[in-house]
Amino acid sequence: MSAAALVAIAGRTLFVKRHHIRVRSRQRLELEHDFAHHLRSRGIDTPMILATSDGSSVVAHGDYLYEVHEVAADVDLYRDVPSWHPFLHRGHAKAAGAALAQFHAAAADFNVGPWPFDVLVDSSSITLAADPADAYRRLVTTRTGLRRATAPYDVVGDFESVLREPLETAAARLADVATQWTHGDWHGSNLTWRDPTPDAGVASVIDLGLSNRTFAMHDLAIAIERSIIDWLDTAGVGTASVDYVALGALLDGYATVRALTEVDLATLCAVLPVAHVEFALSEVEYFGAVVNSRANVDLAYRSYLLGHVQWFASPDGVALLARLRAGADLGTRSTRPPIDTVGRGQTEVSQAATSRVVE
Repeated sequence: MSAAALVAIAGRTLFVKRHHIRVRSRQRLELEHDFAHHLRSRGIDTPMILATSDGSSVVAHGDYLYEVHEVAADVDLYRDVPSWHPFLHRGHAKAAGAALAQFHAAAADFNVGPWPFDVLVDSSSITLAADPADAYRRLVTTRTGLRRATAPYDVVGDFESVLREPLETAAARLADVATQWTHGDWHGSNLTWRDPTPDAGVASVIDLGLSNRTFAMHDLAIAIERSIIDWLDTAGVGTASVDYVALGALLDGYATVRALTEVDLATLCAVLPVAHVEFALSEVEYFGAVVNSRANVDLAYRSYLLGHVQWFASPDGVALLARLRAGADLGTRSTRPPIDTVGRGQTEVSQAATSRVVE
């Protein structure tokens, strides 16, 4: 996936990240660096990327590509917290929501087309397609690695029984949606914080590795999927709990910068059950074609790709969508323990569950 280290050299500390060429290309990394530069020019604090004497921000050595960043500002409170774990405090959820809206405002005029579907990159080409069924079919049949990875499954039958209806519902809602570049992996460990207090604000945004041209409500849906729904509960109690306190705080924070209209909430409800689909498929391809781990292919396909969609058809998932659609009373109740008492790492995390690209 990637490897990273804080490296002390010549009296300073730098963040060095290494990628295998089967996972990232020079072009892709340079695009991420261009996006980071754009965001900084619009007031978003994201770590500066260093360049070599010839101006290159990517260094190749054998089968690996390297990038070097300045260290992110202030406090890395969520350094050891992967995706699918909650915010530690309600105040953090609200600050993360406000920072996401600010990020979207800054990214809105980054006028670069979408990066095509790739391993471990977010995208929304299926939900934005006029015919999502055809877009899905072409994706799983034309990408050799993905086709081989999904060969043991009833891809057609699973699409018809699980994916078709929610994908077509989302596509119908998104026919006229405005697209823009988005983060694609918004959660606590991809942010740094101004201090270690419960009401700390966001200091810096890190890890643009999943970024792509999608749309704002897709990115907000990803933020909900990453930190508000405890998917790891499904291994122990059979369903995923929803932190409505943190959800209300996240949306309240977002709305302090950009008001959420009824159209926004309807779009969010339509896309939330399927926002993960293309990234899940990218993981299926990654585990099958790059890592060659059938066990993790199975987790990514059954539990992530299909399981998350199926959860939204369950009573808990239907209730969440109804609350979002109403846009009311989101911050009054949590099905988790109170957010300020939630500890880190209380649930065993599978390799597939921790495969979000985090720093």
